[in-house]
Amino acid sequence: MKNLLVCIASLITLTVLSAGALQFKPVTNIKNTVVSSIKTPDLINEDSKTILSRVNVPKGFKRVNYNKGSFQDYLRNYELKSFGSKIINYDNSNYFWQGGHVGTLEVPVPENGLQQCADALIRIRSEYLWNTNRKDDIGFNFTSGDYCSWKGYAEGYRPKVKGNNVTFHKTASKDTSKTNFYKYLNLIYTYSGTLSLFNELKAVNDSKTLKIGDMLIKGGTPGHIVMICDEVVNEKGEKLYLLFQGNTPAQSVHLVKNLQNPEISPWYKLEKDEEISVSNYTFSSSKFVRFK
Repeated sequence: MKNLLVCIASLITLTVLSAGALQFKPVTNIKNTVVSSIKTPDLINEDSKTILSRVNVPKGFKRVNYNKGSFQDYLRNYELKSFGSKIINYDNSNYFWQGGHVGTLEVPVPENGLQQCADALIRIRSEYLWNTNRKDDIGFNFTSGDYCSWKGYAEGYRPKVKGNNVTFHKTASKDTSKTNFYKYLNLIYTYSGTLSLFNELKAVNDSKTLKIGDMLIKGGTPGHIVMICDEVVNEKGEKLYLLFQGNTPAQSVHLVKNLQNPEISPWYKLEKDEEISVSNYTFSSSKFVRFK
């Protein structure tokens, strides 16, 4: 078995090194990655198709209650594809690393390649606001700091971008359709990202107050971001969380394994200012943030 692990680790290392400049670096603990990939998690229900039903609660923990219809409830009950579904890139190719997830979310991946890591979470948040009749709350800052709302876009206002200067002008007819809503999101994907969200969103400075819907973010070009999608607590008040992510290149949104702690995978302990590895990216010098 030991020789088998060494051989697999070597193959994974060679694959990672040849993966290409757009792929994120994998977690550094290759041995744990291999063991986690071989071991079938005890906490997974392979025949279930929501986040809530796919992942069991670890012994001694229970799920934190949230109101029905809340963003937290929406994320926890998000629909998943069948167990074993692969992570697919925007061009319909298979992502090079399929060993880091326990589920893929039913989030379409546009062929234009724009819906990358931050964009996928922007979409999920925006669709929740749309579906709960909070359309006027949909809006995000561009990386320039300029705010672009769905309300203004639907009224026909479009940005004119010249360098870092952005102005808005009414150049289109009013259109409140869902087709136009997705055109608006494509605009947001183009001019927003991890850097704009890092600067725009409220920081969660106390990790004990984290909740479903909060995000761990590293702002940059590229940076990365993941979202908390479930939460459990034990009698001591200790909490564990599930995380999902989009990625670069644009690809299926997926529920990630905990490759560094397979005994509780896919649950995570989350602490401020700690190095946290998720699937194929390691967060450092990052922060927790929350949508408005």
